[in-house]
Amino acid sequence: MGLLDGLLGGLVGGEMASVVSGLIEKHGGVQGIVTQMQQQGLGATVQSWVGSGANLPISPDQVHTAFGADTMQALAVKFGLHPQDLAQKLAQALPQAINKLTPGGTVQSS
Repeated sequence: MGLLDGLLGGLVGGEMASVVSGLIEKHGGVQGIVTQMQQQGLGATVQSWVGSGANLPISPDQVHTAFGADTMQALAVKFGLHPQDLAQKLAQALPQAINKLTPGGTVQSS
């Protein structure tokens, strides 16, 4: 997870780099995040992050729904955040992180 933290640290800030890395790791990589979001009806949103155009926004409620209460609670406890604060921060950081981790609009295999 250290390399991923390093890639994301300057982009989303040190605190959120670890949180985003944890979420990506829990889902088996960027492809897992993309798949999870597609299954939750957020395919167009996540594809905008992977593609080369503008990143569509995601709301904290959509983040919470996409990853589920159990995952959000576990990450919140792990990083010492309230689940709603975590969802807010992920809504801001996740589009940038996925965009950065999919150079050329391609999801790299893990």
